[in-house]
Amino acid sequence: MVKDMTIGNPTKLILSFSMPLLIGNVFQQFYNMVDTMIVGRFIGVEALAALGATGSLNFFVIGFIIGITSGFAVPIAQSFGAGEEEKLRHYVAVSSYLCTIFSIVITLVMIFSVKSILTIMQTPSDIFESAYSYIKVICGGVTATISYNMLSSILRSLGDSKTPLYFLIVGSILNVILDIVLIVNFKMGVAGAAYATVVSQAVSAILCLIYMSKKFKILKFKKKDLGFDLMTSMKLLKIGMPMALQFSITASGSMILQGAINSFGSTVVAAYTAASKVEQVLMQPAITLGTTMATYTGQNLGAEKYDRIEDGIKRSVRISIIFSIIAGIIIVVFGTDIAKLFISVEAPEVMKAAKQYLNTVALFFIPLGLLFVYRNVLQGMGEGITTMYAGISELVGRLIVGFFLSKYLGYTAICLAGPAAWIAAAVLLVIFYYKKAKTFNLNESCEEMYIN
Repeated sequence: MVKDMTIGNPTKLILSFSMPLLIGNVFQQFYNMVDTMIVGRFIGVEALAALGATGSLNFFVIGFIIGITSGFAVPIAQSFGAGEEEKLRHYVAVSSYLCTIFSIVITLVMIFSVKSILTIMQTPSDIFESAYSYIKVICGGVTATISYNMLSSILRSLGDSKTPLYFLIVGSILNVILDIVLIVNFKMGVAGAAYATVVSQAVSAILCLIYMSKKFKILKFKKKDLGFDLMTSMKLLKIGMPMALQFSITASGSMILQGAINSFGSTVVAAYTAASKVEQVLMQPAITLGTTMATYTGQNLGAEKYDRIEDGIKRSVRISIIFSIIAGIIIVVFGTDIAKLFISVEAPEVMKAAKQYLNTVALFFIPLGLLFVYRNVLQGMGEGITTMYAGISELVGRLIVGFFLSKYLGYTAICLAGPAAWIAAAVLLVIFYYKKAKTFNLNESCEEMYIN
């Protein structure tokens, strides 16, 4: 049920591990797109704008969860690579306790602060109530979100990228059905889309838990594995918190940028929402390749096979560049047609703004791909603080271009904000990695491998 990534051809391992992840992520984006399509077509452009107005705040919450659970999975992957099964189980147990605490805290904080945040973000008055009704349900379902992400992260750290895919497909299908029932039949508005998302994630989490308890012998817990240990907690938090903060810092920039977007009115918000959905689908190969490299790096670091890490990075960079070029071409050629799926009526101003955004970001997918590869490699090494610095760099780039320059360049600055953030973070991550590589003598090890 597990995959050892410390042996075998790196390219084959990376691609075979990435493909189920890619399919899973595309399905996840699919049901997010279905939310948006059903809302935009059955409720209207204003409802679509309301959904978009909460996007950055939603990312703030989900990003923190992804970061913390991915961080907790790093020692698990390293323990698996080192063959330390008892330590692995203890990390899983303590991670579960910490996730429970985080789910309670995040739920309470967000429920009581979300309305004020939407106000600060200058959410337009004509969509404010719809935006609030959506995001409060999402925040109320944080427990389901954090449960699924933690369980799927554990599975991936053990080399199993297929099982989370299967349950994500089930969740996606369920989400589509619930969208139609709650929005179209029960007329629940955008809140119906939120309930559909939360319920589908809860079902996926339950299925993961049942499957893991029955199929993974390595996760058969003994009493000594289940104890809460302060030192273990601190180690997990030392890795997980910087990674969570890195996502939150990035999301903070998106929230501030969303405030600038909101100031342009509902038409631009709707255009940005539709274009962003297309962008998110086309960046999934880069995201999944990065996720693969976190597991690959973590396992090989635990096994002290530093030469394989360097070799795997070189191969993944080549793959990333190919994916980025293909994704960029698809966005330029078909992006606007895909964006039209989210709009129920002829809205030429919306489509014009969406096309400008898509054509701009398509030019910068290569640095985006490098960002995901090197960030996840460093995360797999446990370098959470380093990736947090890159998150700060991303925030600064996004703010300078998207927020401050929007006063002079208008909507063009909004389109350039993402690429500016990607380049700023990617450059810093590459520098950080090669500094870290020297401490492991990766380059020397790799040279010896080629000589032999």
